[in-house]
Amino acid sequence: MKGFWWKIAGVLLFLYVLIGGMIIPIKSGITSVTPNNAKSGEQLTFNVVGYNTNFLSATKVRAWLKLDSIHAISATEIEKISENDAKFAFSIPSNFPTKEAVQPLTLIVDTDIDGVFVQPNAIFVTLSDSAVISSEAWMSSAIGQFSEVKGIKFPYRNILNETIRNTFFHIALWFAMFILLIAGVYHAVRFLNTGDMVHDIKSAAFNKIGIMYGVFGLITGSIWAKFTWDTFWTSDVKLNMTAIAMLIYLAYLVLRGSSSDHDRRAKLSASYSIFAFVALIPLVFIIPRMTDSLHPGNGGNPALGGDDLDNTLRLFFYPSIIALALLGTWMSQLLIRYEKLKEKILLKNQ
Repeated sequence: MKGFWWKIAGVLLFLYVLIGGMIIPIKSGITSVTPNNAKSGEQLTFNVVGYNTNFLSATKVRAWLKLDSIHAISATEIEKISENDAKFAFSIPSNFPTKEAVQPLTLIVDTDIDGVFVQPNAIFVTLSDSAVISSEAWMSSAIGQFSEVKGIKFPYRNILNETIRNTFFHIALWFAMFILLIAGVYHAVRFLNTGDMVHDIKSAAFNKIGIMYGVFGLITGSIWAKFTWDTFWTSDVKLNMTAIAMLIYLAYLVLRGSSSDHDRRAKLSASYSIFAFVALIPLVFIIPRMTDSLHPGNGGNPALGGDDLDNTLRLFFYPSIIALALLGTWMSQLLIRYEKLKEKILLKNQ
């Protein structure tokens, strides 16, 4: 039992992520607002399509259009059509506190069942030529107390919707992959320094499981792209650079099977393992940041943070990385034991 605790921990953590990550609901949100433009001084009624909302069931529904931290207007009329559909009417002021030609307004909705949810830049208001700088028609105080909703929920992100749960698998796989590949390159260096074949076996095992994680990462990412970008693959630099990096590592597997001379194979594999890891760093972390990219964290596109990766998601995201790293280490150890047994059998037969 002493040597198995971390393996049991890895399995339990993965079950925790798998079960909890799938059953916890997504917060309410706004999918679309139509029309999304208006003119100053007009009465505006627009349709709101919600996500995981309960407009009909809610006894209290409130809404505001917010310009900034101190200026907002409340809805003059709210019509509940279905649980996920409602109409909101607003009287857009003729005058605004600032003189920009187009003013973006944020829609804030609060219900006693779903709590508060926000759609930034929901409405764009074009100011008329006669508009002047004035705050008269705007609320100059805080909007008010929002409804409190109990329970744990994952953040709603438009377009991502339920696929935000893939954070626990796609991104966690990449983190765990790097941990395993670092272990692989460490043992490669140790082999070159000592000539001990045990380090060659360990390096190969960690690299093989790391490559498997990388392939799974590409597959889960491709599926995620289909839901969010409507295609399994794009010309996005992050995707292409990652694919090249994985092809370099796949060549490592070909290299290991290209020679029957164990010493020569071990030296070539160790040297190539170091080269592949060094190539991985610029391909994945540097080049994508030098140009535009759809992928978070590259080309000016912000990485996961804030509401993308809130404290609720962190409760499952970090355990997922730990679980996958532990399970990957376990699988690597099984490969190491298999290779050692194979070496013993070959020595006996000789």
